[in-house]
Amino acid sequence: MANTAPADCTLLLSSTEGNMRRGATLSELVIVLAIIGVIVTIGITRLGAMRDRLSVKAAAQETLATFALARRWSLSRATRTAIAIDTASAALMVRSYADTVALRRLGSTHGVSMAATRDSMAYAPNGLGYGASNLSLVLRRGRAAETVFVSRLGRVRR
Repeated sequence: MANTAPADCTLLLSSTEGNMRRGATLSELVIVLAIIGVIVTIGITRLGAMRDRLSVKAAAQETLATFALARRWSLSRATRTAIAIDTASAALMVRSYADTVALRRLGSTHGVSMAATRDSMAYAPNGLGYGASNLSLVLRRGRAAETVFVSRLGRVRR
């Protein structure tokens, strides 16, 4: 007996299998979007905190460099050099008598605020601090803060 099945025999699907669609339901999409939103929110918060820390660190480095510049200026010129501290605009101005040697606008450059225990610091012609008290500068942005200390002898540290 020979096989009598036709050569173009096709497989017939049941009616339920033919009507199924691939994809996601609305509730599945809402859950996935909520998870993505939580992850993005955590990431943005951490990036903001990191940005604040980096800005404060850069401002502290620039403050250290400004005090070093004032000390070098007083030594090289054998003249008295002062650093005026403007806490309202978070700026440092290095002056030698009537000459302005440098102006560092930390507030506008790095977005930090500044608090200080004194309004100025001076270096004598021999490079030592001129005055009788220590200085503390606190630089802040958001939750990040860093303090720069200047001894009465003019030594600077963080």
